[in-house]
Formats: sequence, C-alpha cells, structure tokens
Amino acid sequence: MKKVAFYTLGCKVNQYETNAMIEKFLDKNYEIVDFEELADIYIINTCTVTNMSDRKSRQIIRRVKQINPNSILAVTGCYAQVASKDLEKIEEIDLIIGNTEKKEIVNIIENYCKKNVGVDAHIDPKNNANTNCYNKINLTDINNQKEFVDFGTTTYTEKTRAVIKVQDGCNNFCSYCIIPYAKGRVRSRKLESVIKEITSIAEKGIKEVVITGIHVASYGIDFKDSNIRLIDLLEEINKIDGIERIRLGSLEPNLITDEFVERLKNVNKICDHFHLSLQSGCTETLKRMNRKYSAEDFEKVVERLRNAFPNVALTTDIIVGFPRRN
Repeated sequence: MKKVAFYTLGCKVNQYETNAMIEKFLDKNYEIVDFEELADIYIINTCTVTNMSDRKSRQIIRRVKQINPNSILAVTGCYAQVASKDLEKIEEIDLIIGNTEKKEIVNIIENYCKKNVGVDAHIDPKNNANTNCYNKINLTDINNQKEFVDFGTTTYTEKTRAVIKVQDGCNNFCSYCIIPYAKGRVRSRKLESVIKEITSIAEKGIKEVVITGIHVASYGIDFKDSNIRLIDLLEEINKIDGIERIRLGSLEPNLITDEFVERLKNVNKICDHFHLSLQSGCTETLKRMNRKYSAEDFEKVVERLRNAFPNVALTTDIIVGFPRRN
C-alpha cells in the first residue's frame, strides 16, 4: 500500500480541499501518513497571499526530498497556480497541479507514475527523472473556469467540526490582493450539493460546520436560474438534524445588511462570532485598496450585529503598511 503525506498552508478553503483530496486517495486504498513520516508521495497545498506564504511554501518543498529523496513530490494550491514557471525550476518538484485540477490529483499522480517510473516504482534521483518528466505542469487558466469544481461529498476530517466549501473565486480585485488571479472569478456550489454533504457529515456524528469560501459573501451571485444567496443556504443548513452549530468564515462588511441580519437572527444554530475584514480604519485608504465601503459603513455594520446578537464576538484583519500615493 502506497503512503501519501499532505502539508497544507493558508486558508480554510485549502484545509477543505486537502480533506477532499485525502478522501480521494483513501478511496483508492492509499494510506495517509503524517508529513514528517516516510511516504511514497508528498503533496503540498500551497498559499500565496503574502511573500511570507510563498517563502514558507518553498521551504516545505525543499524539506520533502530530505525526508525521502526517492519520493514523488506534487505541489498544488494558489502558489502553484500563479507561479508555475518559477516552481518548474525547482528540481525537487515532480508535479505542479493547478487549483482546478485538484479534483483529479489521484489520476494525475498515477499517470505520472506509469509514464515516468513504472506503476509501483519511485523516482530515482540518479536517473534525473525530473528533467524529462511527463506533464510536469498540470494546470489550466483559472480565469476561464466558469463552474464550481465540486469534489462531491467529503466526510473526511481530523477535527470535531467540518469545514464546508460553498464558493470559490473573487470578483473584487482589491488593489493589494492576488487571490482573483489564483482562484478566478466567483463560482458558487449548488445548494443541493452543500446540503447533501452536510447531511452525510451529520450522520457521522459531526455536530459543527464552518461555512467557507474565497469570498463567501458572494455566494449565489453567479447563479443564472435562481436568486439563492448565502442567507438562503444558511437557513437550509439550519434545518439539518444533527448539526448543532454553524460557523461562518471571513465575511465582507457589505454582506451585513438589515435584511441579512433580520433573517440571520432566526438561524438559531448560527455561532455569534463574525470575522469582518476591515483592512483599514481610514476611508481614503479603503478607496485606494478598492474595498467598496467606508470606515463609517463598517461602524454601522458592527452596530447592526451588536444590536442583533447581544453577546456577539467580532474579529478582523488590518493591513498596517499600505503605501500612499505621491
């Protein structure tokens, strides 16, 4: 039985997608081991939000062949998506897999093995397999991706609560952010698929779910045949037997309208902790960031939540070094 090890950097979406990839390997009878253990295949799910994320990804990449020089190393995630040409120069890497291709990762790796090292063999660095490998880069232009890539029902989790990805991509193009180029435009998951996955998770005894996406506030805006939005999805999740708590990932302040809050108050399983991305307390700076709200708007949103949820907990992100124009 071949052993596979994962290392995940970045956001909850990456955590979810790692779990989904693990489940696909388990379905093919692979054994999942800790990243520091000796494995046949190592998969690094990278992040590229900051240059620190890029550096950490490169450090982890170089560690793999020190653990097992004969292993296969596949790099995927946002850093792989936007910097594949740079990663191609790193000899330790055998495969570069884009975000859209994560769903097919088992097939990609198995095809690589058949073409390069035999069905059951491992890479021998003496043979210099990396220089003439078969389809080293496996990614498509994510800007052309129009549909949500659905991994299907994923029930694998190492925790007592499950992360559920309901949306991908972002249309905002904040001036400091690379994510729209790494994740593409907004693509929402069908409501029926989300409900099916959470129902399966509840049947396995998981009582808490975290609803996440790259820009979860945009859920549903790409649906052409319905007016379903995030609040509609949350109301449906609230009906699922066995689920006792619903958490939300990071939210944009513009989502928190009077109507949204009035309906959210009736979602009795919602956790009253909200992470609102502020980024700056200066309206002029927010304009330069292309954030589409003012500091005063943010204050009103906070007050709206405090009035609706007396024990509300609020957290945020703040960029403290955004440059000024001359």
